Amino acid sequence: MSWKIPLFKIYWDKEDTRAVNGAIEGGMYWAIGPHIEEFEKKISDYIGTKYCAVFNSGTSALHSALLAHDVGPDDEVIVPSFTFIATANASLFVGAKPVFADIEEKTYGLDPEDVKEKITKKTKAIIPIHYGGCPCLIRELREIAKDNNLILIEDAAEAFGAMVNGEKAGTFGDAAVLSFCQNKVITTGEGGALVTNSKEIYKKLKLIRSHGRLEDEDYFTSPEYMGYVDFGYNFRMSNITAALGVAQLKKVDKIIKMRRKNAEYLTKKLSAVDEIIPPSPPGGYFHVYQMYVIRVQTGGRDALSKYLAKRGIMTKVFFNPVHLTHFYKKLGYKVELPITEKIADQVLTLPMYPSLTKQEMNYIAGAVDAFFRVKGE
Repeated sequence: MSWKIPLFKIYWDKEDTRAVNGAIEGGMYWAIGPHIEEFEKKISDYIGTKYCAVFNSGTSALHSALLAHDVGPDDEVIVPSFTFIATANASLFVGAKPVFADIEEKTYGLDPEDVKEKITKKTKAIIPIHYGGCPCLIRELREIAKDNNLILIEDAAEAFGAMVNGEKAGTFGDAAVLSFCQNKVITTGEGGALVTNSKEIYKKLKLIRSHGRLEDEDYFTSPEYMGYVDFGYNFRMSNITAALGVAQLKKVDKIIKMRRKNAEYLTKKLSAVDEIIPPSPPGGYFHVYQMYVIRVQTGGRDALSKYLAKRGIMTKVFFNPVHLTHFYKKLGYKVELPITEKIADQVLTLPMYPSLTKQEMNYIAGAVDAFFRVKGE
């Protein structure tokens, strides 16, 4: 379908195309190459961690994070159900059991109090998500992890550049996962990364992502034998992709500033509509608005979505609860998560991207207001 206003648009410029063309025209380094280490160094510098390893997706990075931290069979990992399914599935990848905890209504992240209730002798890790670009109650979750000697892996796939009191999302846990999928703050089409301050974890990640192979040199251009010292996968990011990432990262602050400016304007316009709750991050929280999510308090969320679609405005529900999917029901999951289910029934993601114009935002807000006016007559 062709949308008048799509849910997202990728922000790119000629620097992106020059970067990709340059990597291609190099003629050699299409898989492994110098842009990978450059991208990793720039990510770690930006986030504020010692190490970064890039991957072909955020899901691969999360899978690798659990492997690197030796999470496996008989272990339990506390996760939200209000998330993209990969957050939960990653535990299954390594033979562990995902345990769903409820969320809170301030940030739509894991509720620290419910997390405490879900901890057992088998619990080994907690994976909170920073929903839609807003950090969760990560400081409280960090204390819980510390008090219970648990691994804390931040799923910051949607929150590149987000902060709590000046501290970047991704610096609170033992490791953090980032995503560069096409709808994220910066994008390489597909791609991901894991940041950490642990040299040991970083070394493990490099083995996991490339067949367990020791790579002191470029595998494709070196005649030397490189030993296979562990079990691994092909989770590598290509040099071409990394070149695009370097170019995107150069303008990340500009992109975030544009997103925040647009979100502020749209929130001001929508605040006059009593039936919805626009996003409102807690004090000290720096939201990057990877998604712009409203809550429809009075029912009719799905009707609103259809109404907007007829006017060419794309919307989407992020997220339907993972524990209610056919797959997890088939696994036997039966869990009560009242806040998760309440929020999931109310949320609706509206279009948000850097190049969104005031005229387009006026059109969106006017259509939302018109829906409730018609509904109330």
